[in-house]
Amino acid sequence: MTDFTLVDPKGWEYDLHSVYSAYIGYFQIYNIPWYDRSWGHLFESFEEFLAFSWPVITVTDAWSGRPHIVTRLNSIGAFLKMIKTRFGETLPQAPNILQVTPFETATRLLRHVSDYSSYKKLHSTLPAVVLSAVKARVRAGEPKAIKEVWDRKDKTYLALAFECNERNEKSVLEWGYAAVRCGHLEALGHWPPAPDTNYRKGHYIVADYVDKVVNKYSPNYPWQYAFGESQVIPKTKLPQIIQAVISSLASPDSETTPNQLILIGHNIHGHLARLDEMKIKIPHNMLIIDTMIYERSLYSNGQRGVMQDPKGDKPRVGGSNLSFENLLYSLTLPLPPNSQGPEQAHQEQQQAATLPPLVLPQCTLHNAGNDAFMCLFALQKLLEPTGTALPSVKKLKPHKTGSPMINSGSSIPMINANGTTPMHYSGIALAPMALSVSMPSMSRPSSAYDLASEFSQMQLSMPRGNVSGSYLPYPSRLGGDRNPRRLHSFPGSKTDGLK
Repeated sequence: MTDFTLVDPKGWEYDLHSVYSAYIGYFQIYNIPWYDRSWGHLFESFEEFLAFSWPVITVTDAWSGRPHIVTRLNSIGAFLKMIKTRFGETLPQAPNILQVTPFETATRLLRHVSDYSSYKKLHSTLPAVVLSAVKARVRAGEPKAIKEVWDRKDKTYLALAFECNERNEKSVLEWGYAAVRCGHLEALGHWPPAPDTNYRKGHYIVADYVDKVVNKYSPNYPWQYAFGESQVIPKTKLPQIIQAVISSLASPDSETTPNQLILIGHNIHGHLARLDEMKIKIPHNMLIIDTMIYERSLYSNGQRGVMQDPKGDKPRVGGSNLSFENLLYSLTLPLPPNSQGPEQAHQEQQQAATLPPLVLPQCTLHNAGNDAFMCLFALQKLLEPTGTALPSVKKLKPHKTGSPMINSGSSIPMINANGTTPMHYSGIALAPMALSVSMPSMSRPSSAYDLASEFSQMQLSMPRGNVSGSYLPYPSRLGGDRNPRRLHSFPGSKTDGLK
């Protein structure tokens, strides 16, 4: 096993141990007294069988995903030729040898196994071979591999989304995530996950760029987070927060077993590039699911029915990608019939006919938090089309932007675009909209900034006077000659802020 030779895995199809097992079974079926033959010592044990010095490689089966130590058909022929040359007897090729189709297409390392210790050492590397194959199959969007991982109900899924400056992709404007711990839910008997109660989610706005950097061709909407409270943070703290979120969900790195955490994203290679630029440490054994590639594989395999091309009136071509907006829209279409039989297909069609039409929640896309949440929901909907509940949005507070506040628990105002409307997803296929979002001068609202939801029974009370609106004032705006404000335990009272 000291030589280093790479070979093409094509043609390496016969499991080595099954070759030995097949001959023992062949002798049993045809009552051949192999133990009395001159060549019988070659079959006394698997270790004696290996003395021939078999050339082998390690692969995984393309269908089952199981690992195998395989050899070639001509190597079996060479073994039979050796018996005929040395002992003068001809053995046929044994039937029922396990034949596999290698999933791997790249060259593999060739090894020669001549004793049981070398076979055992090679066999110990099979878990790493499986991990490498599973990572490749999941990343390629193979439906069977992704479905098998989901059906185990023991992984944690983390969807990520970034909104970046269109002039400089390294400048991150927003980051959002949504996660679901399937193993925890399965242990509690909650399945499938409910997005409203079982998704952990978050949305972070970078204070260094908010209201200052505005994308012209693909505008983002940082104040339109529909599933919780946004947090405004400094740019320097974002990598620390992302690393903490990933570390809180991931298991230790390993060369033999997949990580408990699975990353999800739509067209995820851009998100991975941002993580790499921030030097975020991701375990090497982590599986990655790209919902764009996964949906494309489902459609190419006929598991999503026939769709219309979102860019025209013709049917969609197999192998084409859907934008995130059109992927969400495709979830509202009727379910395709199952391929398991006409009776079951008819039953599923009747069941689908009794269900109300799917109406997606009214949330604004190109908001990193909304994109991440809906990406995780879309993956679950593709995997659990009939059991996944629809998420509900949180009512946005109609605040307007003043100066951004760096406060992890506060309510975030909303941008009012100048003459434009954020792009909502309301059940129709939407093309990207080239909107120019500008920040007009805004008057302050007349209502007080209420902190009762954050501090329960405490509310900030400010003196009444010349009032033209309010927002949470900074100490620098109050001035040093102001009287200190008092805290009252009347959450229902209203206060006015200082201009």
